[in-house]
Amino acid sequence: MMFLLRTAGTLDRFASRCGRLLAWFTLAMVLIQSLIVALRYGFDGGSLAMQDAVTYLHGAAFMLGLAYALQANAHVRVDVFYRTLSARGKAWVDASGCLIFLLPLCAFIGYGSWQFAASSWAVTESSNSADGLGGVYLLKSLIPLAAATLMLQGLSQLARALHTLMQVESDRGEAGASATGTAAEPATDPRPESRTLVREVAGEASA
Repeated sequence: MMFLLRTAGTLDRFASRCGRLLAWFTLAMVLIQSLIVALRYGFDGGSLAMQDAVTYLHGAAFMLGLAYALQANAHVRVDVFYRTLSARGKAWVDASGCLIFLLPLCAFIGYGSWQFAASSWAVTESSNSADGLGGVYLLKSLIPLAAATLMLQGLSQLARALHTLMQVESDRGEAGASATGTAAEPATDPRPESRTLVREVAGEASA
């Protein structure tokens, strides 16, 4: 069980650090977009490379932020019955959701986007505009990378759910063993004087 917790903790720390880094990406995106607006309406100018930079930063913040949002429980949850479940029930829902929906979806996205990104890398794809920002293959690589990071965080959620289930079952087993041991103990009379009185009465009767 400790292995599951250590694995989940390592993956959670990775997602958290990525989230803090992406926060700076968001700030940079806002500043560059503000500069673009100022150049356009204040100086009647602009830059396609800066516009592409905003697109790249937005794509990175959105795609790579999926794992951090899952770790922070910020994804949309249709919570009808989940809140009323016990810890064991919630763990079953989390584990089933990861195994049936999340992990297969991540594998599907990663497999489907791999060739898409590899083709872009093969020709080192750049912007269609001469003034645009190069490295379009890096932008397309965000899709399989997002699937990989989301899968890692899904494994973290699965590890925590399995740990909860194992802990609940362990507690139940200990409680059952304790109850069985108590029932099997022979009944004893805590008063020694009562035993002495019984022996005296038995001796008189035999005499």
